[in-house]
Order: sequence, then C-alpha cells, then structure tokens
Amino acid sequence: MSNRFVLTLAICSLLGVAANSAAAADVPRIGILTMQLRSGPILEGFRQGLRESGYIEGKNILVELRNAETGQQLKTVTGELVSAKLNVIVVSGSTAADAAMRATSTVPVVFAAIGDPVASGFAASLARPGRNGTGVSIDSTELYPKRVEFLRQLAPKAQRITYLINSSNPIAARMLEEVEIAARTLRVTLQTRDARNERELDAMLQDLKKHPPEAILVGGDGIYLANKRKVAEFVRKVRVPAIFPYADFHEDGALMSYGPSMREAGRLAAGYVDKILKGANPSELPIYQISRFELIIDKRLAREQGIALPRELLARADRVIK
Repeated sequence: MSNRFVLTLAICSLLGVAANSAAAADVPRIGILTMQLRSGPILEGFRQGLRESGYIEGKNILVELRNAETGQQLKTVTGELVSAKLNVIVVSGSTAADAAMRATSTVPVVFAAIGDPVASGFAASLARPGRNGTGVSIDSTELYPKRVEFLRQLAPKAQRITYLINSSNPIAARMLEEVEIAARTLRVTLQTRDARNERELDAMLQDLKKHPPEAILVGGDGIYLANKRKVAEFVRKVRVPAIFPYADFHEDGALMSYGPSMREAGRLAAGYVDKILKGANPSELPIYQISRFELIIDKRLAREQGIALPRELLARADRVIK
C-alpha cells in the first residue's frame, strides 16, 4: 500500500507539472521594443489598455520590455525579441518600428505611436497595411505648422525659433521640412539643435543654458518624451517661451502644448494586441490615425515665468490650466 501510494503521488505530481507547463505555454507572450523610453505615458497607457481588455501581467499575459539606448543596442534587442517566439511585438516610435519591421516579416508588430507608416514603408495604406505591422499613428500634416504658428503667437517678438530634433529618427527629415516651410511662411529664422541620446541631450541643454534661445519648439521624438521632466524643467528655468508636442508634458510643468495624448495612443495600441491575440491578421487591421489634437496652455506657469499670453491665443486654446 505504501509503494502504491508513493507511485500515485508521483504520477499526480507529474500530471500537475505537465498541466502547469501546458497552461504556461498557452499564456500569450508579447514584447515591447522602445528606443530610449524605459517608462512614461505610452507604456502606462498601454498597460492600462491591457487591463481594460482583461489581461493581467504575469497571469494571463507575459510582457517583456526591451529598451535600447543606441542604434547597435536596438539591433541586438530587436533580434532577441524576434528569436523569442513572441505572439506580438509592440513598438514605440518610428525608430523602433523600423528596426522591428526590418527584422521580421512574420511576427505581428503593433505600433504604439509612430509617424507616417505609409511614407516610412511600414504599410501599403492606412486602411489595409498589407504587411505584419499595424497600430496607432500620430502623424498629421497640420501638427508642426500649427505648433510653429502657436509659438509665434506666444513669442511675437522672437526672430529665431530653436527646434529640438533627433536626426537619427527615420522621419526627422520630413518633420524638419514641415517646420522650415512654416517658419519661412511666418518669416522667422529656424535653428535646429540635435540630440540622439540622453548624453547628447544633457550637453545640448547645458549649451542652451549658456546661450538661451528666443523661443523653443520641442520635437516629438521619443528622446524628449522619455526625458520630459528634464526638458520641461530646463525650459522653466531659462524662462523661454516654448511649445511642447504632447499633452503629457503638462504632468511635468510645460507652459504650452499642441498634439495628441501619448497615454491614449498607448491605450489604443493595447486594443490591437487584443485583436491579434484573438486571431486577427495585422495586415488587414486598419491603422488608426489619431485626429484629436489639443492646444493646452498653463496660465499659472505663464504668470510665474513672466510670459504674457495673448488673448487671441487663449481664445484658441482647447484647455487652459489656471
């Protein structure tokens, strides 16, 4: 009886291990690929979206985050994710999207927030991507011209606008062209300052501190979103009129912003993951282009920095923080 009991326990134990292994194999695994973005509103919004879709990390979904600081690191971590046999790879930003789309044509790729996916070659069209990538685009031809226009209204005496860019972004050249056209239209000189990583960003801010610009246009690249607290704090200290690309910058004390909510973009991306895990083909899922952009102005910060807010600019604001 003793031997039979031990044998029964052993068999039950093996069956339990097998069942747990099978259950673990059924849990979907997704990877998140970012460039210089370890945390922030996109990832927070994405995780919120997962919860809204009924997913609990570590229980019925496994999430692996890979962040790269350099181009070489991006190639390495992208290769790791592709080799990991994941169900979906989620990418934040055009640079990460480019790396993922080059690395695989079979693993579904979900864009959490990228520029123009068609111009970048990631999709044949917004309505029918035709490849393994789909998701959320924040691209709009009106964004940068409007930002320049609002900044000009905020700083009417400024003759030179300093535009903060990341030249390594695949769509940096196209965004710069839009800003240059807007600047010429408004008859202001454009100066660009480039930061491709956090080290270069720190050096750039130190130099701008010594030689404060007349007005600042913060680019929409991930390097600035990832360091939004640092950038917003710098602008406040130098007391320079500035416009930021996303509403999320107001969490860290931005004076004015025009654009979408990156938190909302991340939340919407989670919905794409849910559809793909339930069997949808990414090549047939239309890419969602965010069309809601808000002009937000922080009146309290303007007072603190001694920056006058024109009435016509306040009248155009969708939201005024008092």
